[in-house]
Amino acid sequence: MAVIGIEPPSPLYEHEHALFRESFRAFLTQEVVPHAAAWERDGIVPRELFLKAGEHGFLGMAVPEELGGAGAADFRFNAVISEEATYAGVASATMGLTLQNDVCLPYFLEHADDEQRRRWLPGIASGELVTAIAMTEPGAGSDLQGMQARAVHDGDSYILNGSKTFITNGLSLLVVERGMDGFQRGRNLEKIGQHAQDTAELFFNDVRVPAANLLGQEGMGFVYLVSHLAQERMSIAVGGLAAAEAAIAWTVDHVRARNAFGRPIGSFQHPRFVLAECRTEVAVTRAFVEQCLRRLVAGTLSGEEAAMAKWWCSELQGRVVDRCLQLFGGYGYMLEYPIARAYADARVTRIYGGANEIMKEIIGRSMGLGDR
Repeated sequence: MAVIGIEPPSPLYEHEHALFRESFRAFLTQEVVPHAAAWERDGIVPRELFLKAGEHGFLGMAVPEELGGAGAADFRFNAVISEEATYAGVASATMGLTLQNDVCLPYFLEHADDEQRRRWLPGIASGELVTAIAMTEPGAGSDLQGMQARAVHDGDSYILNGSKTFITNGLSLLVVERGMDGFQRGRNLEKIGQHAQDTAELFFNDVRVPAANLLGQEGMGFVYLVSHLAQERMSIAVGGLAAAEAAIAWTVDHVRARNAFGRPIGSFQHPRFVLAECRTEVAVTRAFVEQCLRRLVAGTLSGEEAAMAKWWCSELQGRVVDRCLQLFGGYGYMLEYPIARAYADARVTRIYGGANEIMKEIIGRSMGLGDR
């Protein structure tokens, strides 16, 4: 059974974040946990989840109050959502909410004009609109400059052609809306993990997109994408750290309850040492991640710091979950145990948001190393 309520003892969070955490934890208990297994089997979560999250104030927290949000441009609220969903073992089922809040919303908040803000922000905050950002293409993943999809200006519209893949929720800086002629959502892709989150291919065949759907300035798309990657990577880092914390908590409960050779597994030296090492790594990592979160909230987080957090936390996630699963023995291979699902879900975090090799390249170049 998943554990709900691992409380990170941290001065990072203030009283309002604690209240928000309690509220979201209750939301998960009532609206998500009872259905998560079914959504995993279905390969998708219902649209009603977005509407319920919006109704309870868990979408678009940074949207101004006059447009339906909470006016709380504080990423710590986003971090609470990621942590609690992960601690409850339902991060896959709530990933769409995280993407909407952490990844997609900043583009609308920073680059939409007044008319666009009135048109889209209320729906994003209420859950009536579900957003996705389409960066990845069949021939371009971590290399954003390799994107081939093209939009040609034609009167008061753009004609869009190309395809995108591995798209969860299903936005470029041209906002393409469902129902536009020539826009097709392809099959749901079968993945190793994160089964409750649908991931699809998108196809654009002579899609006529109104010029009124251009976010920001024409020709600035790549700059906009790169400028928002630090927050996306911090979102991945927070989730990875929380996954490692959850894995340790589940494993401690297991080795206390499971007996071998007439005594609890946790009474043997090896499991104690493994968990002691994992706990130490997680505690050290949390100190760095919280430093990065403070800088993100203050607007001073650098791209290389975000890259450090992303690659380190995703590697930590995979390493700790793997070591914890080993202590479950055969039970760790059974999907009814959250540790097994966490193992499958962890692998992609070293790939999406920019592969970890790219993160190391960013850090290395920030040190004045690399090609001139």
